[in-house]
Amino acid sequence: MLILILLLIIGSGLVYISKFNFEPVTLNLGFYTFSDIPLFYVIVGSFLFGLILSYLVYLIRSISTSLTLRGKNKEIKNDKDEILELTKRIHQLELENEKLKHEPSLEPEDKNAL
Repeated sequence: MLILILLLIIGSGLVYISKFNFEPVTLNLGFYTFSDIPLFYVIVGSFLFGLILSYLVYLIRSISTSLTLRGKNKEIKNDKDEILELTKRIHQLELENEKLKHEPSLEPEDKNAL
């Protein structure tokens, strides 16, 4: 419903612009010259060209951002894997430490040693 209302407002604006800007003008685009084009078409064409150009800039920036985030996500995944491996290693060392604590020592104890 909101889109329909916006389209009606934009259409009303275009009708208002076309009503008062229908004078023929000459349009120079580099080497090309177009004569007797209504000013309304030039205004609407410029508006549409600006919208398309801004959408392309947005699209390029969006792709760049998604590629950057993809690289960061890979880094995070690799770091999480490394953390998991280190946690496993810590757990193994703790188990080994507990075994060594409860295992009787095979070395003779010297009561006169420092």
